[in-house]
Amino acid sequence: MEENTAKRRKLDHADSGPTFEAASSSASSMGASGASAFILETEELLKEVKYDYNKTSASVEDTLRQFKDIIEATDSHEPLPIGEVTAKFEKSNRITIPYPDPKPAKDSPYKLSFEPPAQINVVGSWILKTNVKSQQDLAVDMIVDMPAPIFQEKDYLNMRYFYKRAYYLAYITSALRQALGNTTEFVFDHLHGNQLLPILVTRQKDVSDKNGSRSNSKPAIRVIPCIPENYFPVARLTAVSNAIRQGKSEEKNTEDSKVPTPFYNTTLKAESQYSSYLKLLYKAANSCAAFRDACVLGRIWLQQRGFGGKISDGGFGHFEWAVLMALLLQGGGRKGEAVLSPSLHSTQLFKATLQYIVTANLQKKVVMIGKDAPSQETLRQSMPVLHDSAHGINVLYKMTPWSVALLTEQAKWSLSAINDSPLDQFDPLFIIKADQPLQMFDMLLSVHIPSSKEGIESVDRRGFISDFSAKLYHTLKRALGERAQLVHIDMPDGAAWPISSSGTKSESKTLLVGVVVDPLKSSQGRDYGPPYEQKKESARFREFWGEKADLWQFPDGNIVESLDWTEFSYLGFSGICEGIIRYILKFRLKLRDSDLEFYWKEIPKIMSLAPSDKLAFDGARQAFEVFERDVRDLEDLPLHVKQIAPIGPDLRRTSLNVPEFNFRKPLLQPMEVVVSFEVSGKWPENLAAIQRAKIAFLLKIGSSLEEAKEEIKTHIGLESATRDDENLAFLDVVYENGASFRLRVHSDLEESLLDRQTKDKTVERHIRTEAADLLASYKRMYTNLPLHNQTISTFCTRYPALSPSIRLAKHWFNSHKLSCHFGEELIELFVLQAFLKPYPWQTPYSAMTGFMRTLLLLSRWDWRDEPLVVDSADSLSTSQRLEIGTRLQAWRKIDPNMNRTVLFVATSHDVSGIAYTLHGPTKVVATRMTSLARSACKAVKEKRVDLNIRSLFQPALRDYDVLLHLSPKILKSITRDDATRRSQFANLSEQNAGGKAALPLVEPPARTLLKRLNATYSSPLLFFHGAPDDNVIAGLWNPLIHKRTFTVHMPCSLRSSGEKGGGEGELFEVNRNAILAEIARIGGDVIERIEVKDG
Repeated sequence: MEENTAKRRKLDHADSGPTFEAASSSASSMGASGASAFILETEELLKEVKYDYNKTSASVEDTLRQFKDIIEATDSHEPLPIGEVTAKFEKSNRITIPYPDPKPAKDSPYKLSFEPPAQINVVGSWILKTNVKSQQDLAVDMIVDMPAPIFQEKDYLNMRYFYKRAYYLAYITSALRQALGNTTEFVFDHLHGNQLLPILVTRQKDVSDKNGSRSNSKPAIRVIPCIPENYFPVARLTAVSNAIRQGKSEEKNTEDSKVPTPFYNTTLKAESQYSSYLKLLYKAANSCAAFRDACVLGRIWLQQRGFGGKISDGGFGHFEWAVLMALLLQGGGRKGEAVLSPSLHSTQLFKATLQYIVTANLQKKVVMIGKDAPSQETLRQSMPVLHDSAHGINVLYKMTPWSVALLTEQAKWSLSAINDSPLDQFDPLFIIKADQPLQMFDMLLSVHIPSSKEGIESVDRRGFISDFSAKLYHTLKRALGERAQLVHIDMPDGAAWPISSSGTKSESKTLLVGVVVDPLKSSQGRDYGPPYEQKKESARFREFWGEKADLWQFPDGNIVESLDWTEFSYLGFSGICEGIIRYILKFRLKLRDSDLEFYWKEIPKIMSLAPSDKLAFDGARQAFEVFERDVRDLEDLPLHVKQIAPIGPDLRRTSLNVPEFNFRKPLLQPMEVVVSFEVSGKWPENLAAIQRAKIAFLLKIGSSLEEAKEEIKTHIGLESATRDDENLAFLDVVYENGASFRLRVHSDLEESLLDRQTKDKTVERHIRTEAADLLASYKRMYTNLPLHNQTISTFCTRYPALSPSIRLAKHWFNSHKLSCHFGEELIELFVLQAFLKPYPWQTPYSAMTGFMRTLLLLSRWDWRDEPLVVDSADSLSTSQRLEIGTRLQAWRKIDPNMNRTVLFVATSHDVSGIAYTLHGPTKVVATRMTSLARSACKAVKEKRVDLNIRSLFQPALRDYDVLLHLSPKILKSITRDDATRRSQFANLSEQNAGGKAALPLVEPPARTLLKRLNATYSSPLLFFHGAPDDNVIAGLWNPLIHKRTFTVHMPCSLRSSGEKGGGEGELFEVNRNAILAEIARIGGDVIERIEVKDG
């Protein structure tokens, strides 16, 4: 380990590219146990995903041999004019020749002929044996080397080669269909989405599939015509050369010859390199034993991120990955030495390749691998460049600036996952599907593709959609500037078309644009450009922005170009970015507002998430600081105040409702606070006496505050306690400005007395159990909640999207009536974990992205066997994490049915795992949470951007047996119980004549009713309820309470079923009607009606 580190330091100063030591350094960052676990998991994965060639290899080889014989036996014909031969061929064979656009004119002077191919070979993954079972496009690539005599020296110009190639493909298609038409399906497609390269895709018909007995698992065969190696002059096909002359002349001195056509040229050069690259990959596989496995790992990694060889899939697929590794095994490092060693394990090769992708800076640099590399100036182009000097090919010629940026970011995120935690790095790399736009991007919009091609389509023949996407990308990237860390465009994918058709057009007429924002800069209301004195830069700035650009003078007198976006500031970063995008696309690309659709516009209809919420939470925090100062300033307290700690969600920015208050509208639900005093021996050593001493402290604090501040009113309140040794009272402190706080007193002695009583084996067992419950409640209130409050507040400041993400998650739990079983702190930990461990992505920067990641976390969490470890302080060691897992296993052995502990959630300050889940949820509720999260993630995966976000928050009320509909009018009247309502009696009218404000609520009335119902009917019914203002309480009958004979200790109200129990007497069943009638009596006017599910 030390030796490797020393080598890396020695070579870090070199500027010639990453070395093997630097690239593979991540392999040693996991530690021995983490590395070995990762290797075992990848080896198991490779066994499961590798394609079984034994089942189909023989039949595929027979088919390939049959194809070869047919193609080689096809009759040749003499050169004929292109117009004549096209019309005659299409009429006689009913096959439309797949000429690329623009199609040749009927009077073109070109001539087409056919001769049998020079040779036919099989290339690609089938030969290398690197296919996987999950491939959707499993195919065998058969290349047909077209003979040199049918071409001319200048056929590389003006699409002439591609016209001859298309005719050659159609001609062999006719021969194959004539011989195999009854048993084989034939369609045309574009190779990797390149519109210059039509290919023939054949698939054998499977007659047994009609009955559904088995599906056709045989791979398709792709027939790919190509050109002899080095046929066209390489010097005429460089990245700065032009091979498309728009005029009639093909001479060099035309104006069109000045425009480079790098994509066209590289496509033409790549046509002659199929066999040479097959030899390169074979050589790498023979020299490196782990090469094939590393290729499979790379394929899976790319596949899970939506990357593929098609241009619409990013232009970086398995072939590019394999070629990159093969080249790095030969060179690419300092002074041309190899970056990768052939002795590496497949996982090390995989990680080192990721490291190279990150460090090579493919977005900005021209990267060259191999000897005798040409000048960088002859390679520069708009596309990313990874130049293979031996073959003269830019390996990344199908990639776009946005796809290489996303590839680099994905590799960077994956390396972060590898280096972060050695215990859970496998799933983010190979299991989680990481190409879901709703879970990846902070902003999403669709852009309508214009019908007019004027001023957009280039001469490079990439296609109109690719050209428009490039223009759109560069415009958005420049306009958003530092606001956007990543801009990605998802282009529509073209489909195959019948051989008798003239071609296919993409069904989608829109582009999907995803943006990952910079949270620190995305909300800036004003952008600054170059100084006014820099005339050229200022002119370019104004030309790009138009009338939006203006001048801004700083206090020091400097004048700069600027842009004012403050009109959108009230909408937050999304509103500002939307305003920028709408303006610049209308100004630069002439797109109307109707051509743009921004997603997640329905969030305000779900719940209010406004930038002004931050001001409300800041106001609550400032009010708390005033309250803290007022309490600390009290001089007549018996003990000095040590700490005043907030424990309520309002003071950690996570309450569902924003804490807005004023002198006319005070807070009805006070913000909860705990006060601790200095250590003193004056506390009584009796739990009941301590509770009464706390009441005395609260009374003293209340009277002192009222004496010191006229604008403060205090009210003592009693807890709904059932024992005299638990907390009995609290103090509500109400300010004239509407702020209110609920204060409880913390005594250090109480914990030691409870701990002593819990361990005292001289007392009865039930007393120790009660003491343990009290100790758990004590630790939650006075230890865990203050620490939790501090942790969440810190991360809400660090991650601006955390607070709204938590609030959205709480709303989801409320909508599905689960929040009564989950503490608010537990839900906050779920969301925090999605931010701390965001892999396989970056930390979310928007509320919806954070919420989507939380749902994914819940859907994938196997809480039966796995603990959730939220290491917010990054202080837990590997041994501590293993101890937490061991502790969960011990709980499962003690309680296999999970009647007591279901979810096991450990944090940095509480490794017991049960502090946040001691009182729930039950196994039924946890299972429902998981199923709902999985359903939501399934909808996100299947519907993608077409998903209606509001559907995620729709409760499935039909799943419940009983629905208690509460009266909104009665609930509001109780909640808004003001002073006038309290003064209906004459003897109290004088006290309230001054319009005394309503006292703060102890708890919402619906929550009080729910507690009463749970206390009375928790055995026969499991209740579900959401937010305090939720007007429906749902219930499920307990299926475990089945018919039984009469006993003394019945679990609930039963009635005779009229059945006999096999000689043991009459059977009794749950008396549902009586229980519901009792519930109606308890609820009184609060319950409006009870709905019972039929059956």
